[in-house]
Amino acid sequence: MKIKKHLSFSSLRKKASEIFKSVPEWRQASKTRLSIDDALASGLACMYFQDPSLLQFQKRMQEEQHRNNLTRLFGVKKIPKETQMREMIDGVQSDYFSGIFKDYYLRLQRGKHLESFQIFPGVYYFPMDGSPFFSSKDTHCKHCLVKAHQNGSKSYFHQVLQGGIMHPDCSEIIPFMPEQIVNTDGHTKQDCELNAAKRYLNKLHKNFPQLGLLLGGDALFSKQPLIEEVRHHHKHYLFVAKPDDHKYMMAWLEQYSQLNHIEFIDEKGRHHYYEWMNDVPLNGNQETINVNFLRAMIRGKNKKGEEEMLYKNSWVTDLLVTKETIKTLVKAGRCRWKNENECFNVMKNHGYCMEHNYGHGQNNLAFNFYLLTLLAFFMHQIFELTDRQYQACRTKLGSKKHLWETIRSYIKIIVFDSWEKLLEFVLTPTSYRLFPLGKSP
Repeated sequence: MKIKKHLSFSSLRKKASEIFKSVPEWRQASKTRLSIDDALASGLACMYFQDPSLLQFQKRMQEEQHRNNLTRLFGVKKIPKETQMREMIDGVQSDYFSGIFKDYYLRLQRGKHLESFQIFPGVYYFPMDGSPFFSSKDTHCKHCLVKAHQNGSKSYFHQVLQGGIMHPDCSEIIPFMPEQIVNTDGHTKQDCELNAAKRYLNKLHKNFPQLGLLLGGDALFSKQPLIEEVRHHHKHYLFVAKPDDHKYMMAWLEQYSQLNHIEFIDEKGRHHYYEWMNDVPLNGNQETINVNFLRAMIRGKNKKGEEEMLYKNSWVTDLLVTKETIKTLVKAGRCRWKNENECFNVMKNHGYCMEHNYGHGQNNLAFNFYLLTLLAFFMHQIFELTDRQYQACRTKLGSKKHLWETIRSYIKIIVFDSWEKLLEFVLTPTSYRLFPLGKSP
């Protein structure tokens, strides 16, 4: 059950620690008894074990057993108090996390674990979606986005544009460093998803110039300025194109008596009708660009047994649409929901406590906690792909929720010398005898 060394928990954790140690010290010398590395590693451990109370339990374990799992597993030399951890993480520039995300991706690529994610040879589907991760009617900072309500009140929130590699036939998601949608000083015009998307494209091109990406997104992105930006960076796109947003293009398509099309019945008895047309003007402007249009309609029986339209959507892309490629393009377009359901929803509602109020801060705390949560999620996705011992634990316990509940219960009473020893204990707890105080498996 050995995992490749460069993808082991220890190797991934050490890389994160290496980046954490590179964060420059900005505090006064008299306030540096706790290291920034310890604060960030403690934050990552909280997110990794999905336990907001982790520090408290591990400090108690240190007092009772003179050992603790934060030190053994995450290399924390001195456990900070929660207030200390928040204050220190608030001052860390978020860009430092980018190197960890890039390194983890390159490790998977080197191990050839991403080959099955290619939607076309050398091309990965990379949908982008915006999602809020903090909201309050009272707590806010200069970076908060502001929403005005009809009753005159305001609410404050933080939001990211999150992208990642996914495939319709793969359950895992490979998250990339997100782009924060954020005000810079609290006074200028609010940031938005489109501006964030342009910044995101620049960073993707800078960090991964040779990476073939098919960028996905909702109807907000299927406008000429952003499409031109995508093509400028030598990436591909597959953006939702709603008829009401592209009336000129739809009227142009209606001039044809029939578009290119295929239809078939799937294994569930649903009727699929796909149609397309290449080299279509996106709008009526003199400088319009031409795009390739495709549309999917699926009919079948609903839960009441009645025949109805189950799904209908349309997209624009720069890739040539043919009867050989349209099924793959539709599958990719339809799987964009994974970014919401398998990434944001998992982090919000399945143990990662993404919306738990760890603290908002005045600088970077809220976003840095989001990044630590995403890194923990990324590490777990890597183990889902590569670690047979972790996979065996998932199979034994039946769900991620049950697995992490079990792990949390063990690390509160037993100190483990390694992540692998912890998983071994999860698999065969009855094979271990009880240990006297201060001992561990």
